[in-house]
Amino acid sequence: MKIKEVAVVGMGTMGSQIGIVCARGGFKTRMVDVSPGLVEKGLNSMRSFLNNQARKGKMTQEEVDTIFSTIDSTATLDEVLSGVDLVIEAVYEDIEVKKEIFRKADSICPKETILTSNTSTLSITEMGAVTSRAERCIGTHFLIPAALTPLVEIVRGMETSDETHDTVISFLTTCGKETVTVVDSPGFVINRLYLPMVNEAFVVLEASLASAEEIDRSCVKGLGFPLGPLAAADAFGLDILLACMRIFHRELGEKYRPASLLVKLVKAGRLGRKTGRGVYDYRTSP
Repeated sequence: MKIKEVAVVGMGTMGSQIGIVCARGGFKTRMVDVSPGLVEKGLNSMRSFLNNQARKGKMTQEEVDTIFSTIDSTATLDEVLSGVDLVIEAVYEDIEVKKEIFRKADSICPKETILTSNTSTLSITEMGAVTSRAERCIGTHFLIPAALTPLVEIVRGMETSDETHDTVISFLTTCGKETVTVVDSPGFVINRLYLPMVNEAFVVLEASLASAEEIDRSCVKGLGFPLGPLAAADAFGLDILLACMRIFHRELGEKYRPASLLVKLVKAGRLGRKTGRGVYDYRTSP
């Protein structure tokens, strides 16, 4: 099967970046979110990112214009799903929400369409089980920022076919991505390793072993991380980290218990950059 047209469901931080990846790979890309306001917000985020890349000389303005010429956006899910070859679900990390999108896509998309999820922790097998095409369901875990990070984690569900696996790898290779294939398990490989380390940074911070800045600098300068774990948590959202750690804790046991400081910050509404304050304060001075 050859992929020609792609639907990206969700135009938040990840969905918008994934849309750029697909369009830059030369695929006709349909994008959707639940409201016109969220669609426009997603498009603005894409414009800002691409224009910034052009200013840095990473791409030409002509390339930016070509990317946008291959993208259609709407707030109507049925319209987006009809007739596409591949669906990439990129909504909030909630299994029931994701399963509902898979059900909807299964009822609308052609029988050959492959359904993928950008989930970072949840079961592809469980999502595929609500469809009549479990063999055509697979995980495509893009990493932040998806348009710049070279790797995508491919997650095979219990029923995922070799044909589906090979088709998705071919698609992602065309998009300029490298892939690793992993078994369906909570957190897969990347987040199973990375998120507990980020959680431990909150334990270290609460124990006052070092300041947030020093903890992050230790990881950047000492371990070669592009971004310290606490700054990274602020970037992708403390609520997202907490939700993932709760899944790990529930599925894998006590050693994955969320850090108490992380829980406190989320309860206080300090979710990171998106709320202006997380571990760090991003609010501008008056």
